[in-house]
Amino acid sequence: MVIATPHRKIARDLVVLGRFIQLYCDGHHRGEERRAADLKFCRVEDLLGRAPVLCEDCGKLLAHAFFKRLHCPLDPKPACKHCPDHCYHAHYRDEIRRVMRYSGWALIRRGRLDLLWKMLF
Repeated sequence: MVIATPHRKIARDLVVLGRFIQLYCDGHHRGEERRAADLKFCRVEDLLGRAPVLCEDCGKLLAHAFFKRLHCPLDPKPACKHCPDHCYHAHYRDEIRRVMRYSGWALIRRGRLDLLWKMLF
């Protein structure tokens, strides 16, 4: 099942996830072998404009994050840090926290001050 056009809110969340993971991989895994992400259940290039080029670990994190976001049963979906039911596997939960922390601050340093509010609350 390939999801072509997810709901606007879900699509926005997926775009943010993809960009954050790409930024993290660019900053931490420059020397590793990387390739374009190919998700079997979602056309990531339709959402992001092009498929992110990631190392193997970040590619797995992207697939896990996209799958979990696309199948989240909560509506409206709360921020993951406020969610009563954590759906991420514990390993991926720790990884996505690292990605969000690094990428959020990197974007704030680049002038995206609107993200500061999102990170704090």
